[in-house]
Amino acid sequence: MDNTVGAEILETIAASALQLAGVLRGTSADPAADLAAGSAASPAAIGPPATDPADSPSVTGPSARCGDLARRQAELCLTVLSGTVGMEAMFAAVKVHAASGYDEAAQTIAAPITSPQEQTAQDMGIVAEVACALTVSERTGSALLGEPHRLTTALPLTLAALEAGNISWQHARIVVDETVNLDPTGAAALEAHFLDPDAPNPARNPAGEMVPSRFRHKARTWRERHHPDSIEKRHTRSAADRRLEYSPDRDGMAWLSAYLPADQASGIWDRATTAARALQGPTESRTLTQLRADSVAAWLLGGQANLIPSPKAQVLVTVPVFALMGLTDEPAMLDGYGPIPPSMARQLIADSADSFHRVLTDPRDGAPLEIGRDSYRIPKAMRQWLRLRDGKCPFPGCSNQSLDNEADHLLAWRQGGNTGISNLGQPCPKHHRLKHTTPWKPSTASSTDPPGWISPTGRHYASEHPDWEPPIWPNQVVNQLPHKEPGPALPESHLPADPEPGSEPKWLRRLQEAEPAPFPSVPDFFWLTHQPGAGAAPPVPCANTG
Repeated sequence: MDNTVGAEILETIAASALQLAGVLRGTSADPAADLAAGSAASPAAIGPPATDPADSPSVTGPSARCGDLARRQAELCLTVLSGTVGMEAMFAAVKVHAASGYDEAAQTIAAPITSPQEQTAQDMGIVAEVACALTVSERTGSALLGEPHRLTTALPLTLAALEAGNISWQHARIVVDETVNLDPTGAAALEAHFLDPDAPNPARNPAGEMVPSRFRHKARTWRERHHPDSIEKRHTRSAADRRLEYSPDRDGMAWLSAYLPADQASGIWDRATTAARALQGPTESRTLTQLRADSVAAWLLGGQANLIPSPKAQVLVTVPVFALMGLTDEPAMLDGYGPIPPSMARQLIADSADSFHRVLTDPRDGAPLEIGRDSYRIPKAMRQWLRLRDGKCPFPGCSNQSLDNEADHLLAWRQGGNTGISNLGQPCPKHHRLKHTTPWKPSTASSTDPPGWISPTGRHYASEHPDWEPPIWPNQVVNQLPHKEPGPALPESHLPADPEPGSEPKWLRRLQEAEPAPFPSVPDFFWLTHQPGAGAAPPVPCANTG
């Protein structure tokens, strides 16, 4: 291999990057040529428009040409910003191959290994070399060698997406992290779900279109749903490590953190948020974040507990029907967190049975059904439905949990907008203000999809869509269902016989006698609940009224 080839390529790329930076700064040697090529250097660099002053509009401020150049400049800069993200990903892939290649070569030229101690020493030497070459810590150098090894040996789709610039290095690291404890089949299925559009039931949002924090949430959710080990077993092991930790910090401050079961942690967070909202007002100078901390401190210390509201925070839990019945180990979904063990969800239901009510979902894909309203006021039940549909603020990349968000008409009521689910969003306070104080506008929504957003430049940015999945039908249920009309893909000889009258299991008779759902099959049940002791929530209509 010629060592000069790589250096020459890097020099060429560096020169091109400097030239592009010059265009963006307006210091290009030939800005007129840049403009003719569509690169649109800054108006200041190009100079005043070469037109007769008599032809210019008699208005104050920049001329129409300068305004057009500024718009083209803005478009160019956005295009370059987007392009550099892809280039950074491609260079990350180059680093992956370089790190993996160095690791392989270093181990080849090293002395033969005869003991685990020698292997450890050799690995330390390789890591130290990489750390010194890149001026990073040895811990970072170790990660830089370990992650490329997994990408080049076990995650081909992820590496290919990185090479193509379709995902960032952060996305690739998340895939590595979330597949560490999966077997090769599970790891391949996870990356195919997010990176292969032809995979069975692929993700609705490609990995590269989600900010890394949201992609990690999606990847973790998929991993929890499809992990070969039951979430019940894994939760039991992890719950044994629950703890409260105290860590002093600078300036008279300290950190107090707790590692708790998800339902407890989410309930504490939601309750603190509700209390903080109640304390806000025109004379309150503390921020919402400060009020949360003050409320929790007052509750724990007890000194000012009587001055802090004690609300019953609402918790939204999505429970697959067969998991609720104990027939499967499918994870339930806790709003603001993600997958939880079905036993935890069943306990939440048992503790607050009088405050649960049923919401039907589409049994074909697990998505919630539409609910309509014809009044301006958004009822509490519909706000809960928005929480179910969106899960968080619908602005791209925002992770603000649904409890903090504000239900809002996409098309204003006074402009003819209705109060149906398809005309409602729940942006967080920050993005609610963005909608009403800037040219940013939300696009249309649907019964199952939150609204996207249109920027002042006219670009459309899609919101993150929930990845609803059909329920898992346990074998003992499928084998006992009375098949009246077999489909063409399954010969009638392979179908079980219809059960004798009166011989059906009790649970099946109860389902058959229940009020029919909008579709002729058993849907999931979605349960909306308060913390123990809260008043019952109003029932949610199950019909699709559009």
